[in-house]
Amino acid sequence: MNDKNNKVGFWGMAGSILAAAFGVQSDKNRQRDFNKGNIWAFVIGGAVFTVIFVFLIILAVKLSLSQVN
Repeated sequence: MNDKNNKVGFWGMAGSILAAAFGVQSDKNRQRDFNKGNIWAFVIGGAVFTVIFVFLIILAVKLSLSQVN
């Protein structure tokens, strides 16, 4: 990311979404995302992450409850 014309790549965006979801996003990366990122890529990525996260939580609860019976 040395060149100022570079856009945020897939892995940079994925890392930013995960960091933001857990509340550990650095100010440097947040500024990079706002200056060079595509808002719709972050919105869609965040929505996909949220759906997967909720699905995994539901799956974990169902698996743990099935072990009790």
